[in-house]
Amino acid sequence: MYKLTHLKNTLKFALAICCASLSFTASAQTTQPDSTLKAAKLDTARYDSLMMHLANGDKTGKWPVKNAPYPKPGAILPFYRVIAYYGNMYSKNMGVLGQYEPSVMRDKLKAEVKNWEAADPEIPVKPALHYICVTAQADAGSNGLHNLRMPFSQIDKVIEMAKPLNALVFLDIQVGYSTVQKELPLLEKYLKMPNVHFGIDPEFSMKEGSVPGKRIGTFDANDINFVSKYLSKLCDKYNLPPKIFVVHRFTKRMVTNYKDIKLDKNIQFVMDMDGWGGPELKKGTYKYYVAGEPVQFTGFKLFYKNDIKKVPNKMMTPKEVLSLKPSPIYIQYQ
Repeated sequence: MYKLTHLKNTLKFALAICCASLSFTASAQTTQPDSTLKAAKLDTARYDSLMMHLANGDKTGKWPVKNAPYPKPGAILPFYRVIAYYGNMYSKNMGVLGQYEPSVMRDKLKAEVKNWEAADPEIPVKPALHYICVTAQADAGSNGLHNLRMPFSQIDKVIEMAKPLNALVFLDIQVGYSTVQKELPLLEKYLKMPNVHFGIDPEFSMKEGSVPGKRIGTFDANDINFVSKYLSKLCDKYNLPPKIFVVHRFTKRMVTNYKDIKLDKNIQFVMDMDGWGGPELKKGTYKYYVAGEPVQFTGFKLFYKNDIKKVPNKMMTPKEVLSLKPSPIYIQYQ
């Protein structure tokens, strides 16, 4: 289930030049925090009701997660389900986000939003663009880190693409030989924005020195807690609503010491089942590595191409995904 994201050498050279400019357009400037957050109150009764709805009759006693803190007012989850299109603007092979022209992509995403709203009328849907802004590379590159940072001009473009849908934006990183401790602060000026959230992909965190794509990487709870603490401080400093933090996973080793992951009222943590394949394989992966090791919220990834490669050659429907225990609140399409 490897998902090697290797951009062509010509693109890498062009991007290296673009990155040097670090352009930051007016459209990407920090949105002013919502002053109403201070006065707002969380509807805890609705929150609890929706968490039970997501547990979907789970009998293991793991869902809803016990002793999880209530989020600060303005939280998106579980009041909305997030339906996200994933990818990179420089590659049609990395996901649907970069495969189509923006207007076509948005129409497709709107159609998926309607499908999910129909499948679960209890929870409204927010669309999202989930952009890989640091991509792992098989080649070490000029920085020796086996990763490629996208130019800020491309992040600005994604933020602009999201506006017609009033969509959330996720910035996702594949660190390669780097670390979240090094890469996350470079994105702070975007993460100050109330509508910008964050994701990390352990598959491409090569702590053992392997080339990305040759082995599956890993993040520890310590790495995850660093991200949560960093984002939480931004929320406090800029009076932001809670940030959604997505971690991708499809093997046990991709996330170590999950019981040590710390929850925070400013962070809505999603463990996203990221593997591709037939329905039964995906259900098993979700059961053992996401539902079986609970943290807070769950996500599920659907692949337009890879999921239909083998018999029964079909992608799971919203109804089938929602039948899982617990039901995922974050859905990503690649």
